Amino acid sequence: MAAEREHTGLSPLSEPILQVCGLHKAFGDQVVLRGVDLAIPEGQITVIIGGSGSGKSVLIKHLVALMRPDRGQVRFRGRDIFAMNDAELLCARRHFGMLFQNSALFDSMNVYDNVAFPLREHSRPAPAQERELVMTALTDLKLGHAVGKFPSELSGGMRKRVALARATIMRPEILIYDEPTTGLDPVMIKQVDDMIAETQERLRVTSVVISHDMASTFRIAHRIAMLYQGEIIEQGNPAEFRASSNPIVRDFIFVSGTGPLVATAAASPQVRP
Repeated sequence: MAAEREHTGLSPLSEPILQVCGLHKAFGDQVVLRGVDLAIPEGQITVIIGGSGSGKSVLIKHLVALMRPDRGQVRFRGRDIFAMNDAELLCARRHFGMLFQNSALFDSMNVYDNVAFPLREHSRPAPAQERELVMTALTDLKLGHAVGKFPSELSGGMRKRVALARATIMRPEILIYDEPTTGLDPVMIKQVDDMIAETQERLRVTSVVISHDMASTFRIAHRIAMLYQGEIIEQGNPAEFRASSNPIVRDFIFVSGTGPLVATAAASPQVRP
């Protein structure tokens, strides 16, 4: 599973499932987003990169309407989510799943109850149906043995997988990952990367990943967008990023140790099995 993915761009005839248009956000005198434009193609993994303070976390909060912009739009299947009423927005949010940076599991709940939580909040299935859905989600992520454990009894990687099972239990169309590899060692980063790629392929879900790790980005991304000082300064497929002439993009890649001189061994991308 270590091979780099085959990367394809968005067809000009394809309508993005999620589109950010001229998004601006400031907190008092601090301007965070300065007219962000970003297209998220359906069924692919888009990684948004950028350094600390570039506005990545503020941007993803707008994607699920946890923040409202000063101006601009976020369109989900062509509709501006900020123009929706409360009932429409609640319905739209059910199409999104989110994996938070630190997993954000409920410490007082075991694995089963953590994963079942969205079902109980939104759809309230019969007990037998709930158990089938939860156990399927856990088994798919090789967590069937951990059903009765509590978060404090799990490794960091297992907590990530439980959080992913919870995020996918409602079968969302879009999965958002907030810095999923932060603080992890290289072996664990590789496991999380594989988890993201395998989930995208198994569920055919659209994935948006926030990251500053270029090795991880090149391993999983179909599309990359770089956020710098509140603006998207470049977006394209990984090959286009490796060949970028933008000095800010090139510096970011080289500092991470994944620039063209370092990455020649990965010059021939392969399709995942």
